[in-house]
Amino acid sequence: MIIVRPAQLADVPAVAPLFDAYRQFYGKPADAGLAERFISERLAKGESAVFVAEKDRQAVGFVQLYPSFSSVSAGRVYVLNDLFVAPEARRGNVARALMHAAAEYARGKGALRLSLSTGINNEKAQALYESEGWVRDEQYYHYSLTL
Repeated sequence: MIIVRPAQLADVPAVAPLFDAYRQFYGKPADAGLAERFISERLAKGESAVFVAEKDRQAVGFVQLYPSFSSVSAGRVYVLNDLFVAPEARRGNVARALMHAAAEYARGKGALRLSLSTGINNEKAQALYESEGWVRDEQYYHYSLTL
C-alpha cells in the first residue's frame, strides 16, 4: 500500500536521496549534501510543499510544488517542479498517487491550476501526465535566462 503525506523536516534524510537521484536523472552530479541542504531549506522556510510517498514504511518517491501567481488569470498557481519515484517502485502507481496529492493540495489552497515542465525526451512522464488529464501547452514558448 502506498501512503502519500506531507513531508516534514524530520523526513529530510529520507527525501534527500530521492531528490539527489532526481537531479542525477537530469544530468547533475551526485551531491548528497546539496540535496539535503536544499530540501531542508525549502521545508524550513515554507518555500515549497513536499509530499513523500512511502511503501512498507520506506520513502519511494516525492513531489515538490512551488507557489506562484498568474497575473493574467489573477490567481494562485503551483508549479509541480519535481516528481521522482525510485526505479524499484516504478509501475506501482506511486507517481499517480503523488500527482493526486499535489492536485488536492493545490485545490485546497484555492489554486487555479498546476503547471510543470519536463524533458522533451521524457516520454514516459509525458504519457503519465497526459493520462491524468494534463494538457501540453501548444500556445506559448517557454524561455529561461541563466544568471
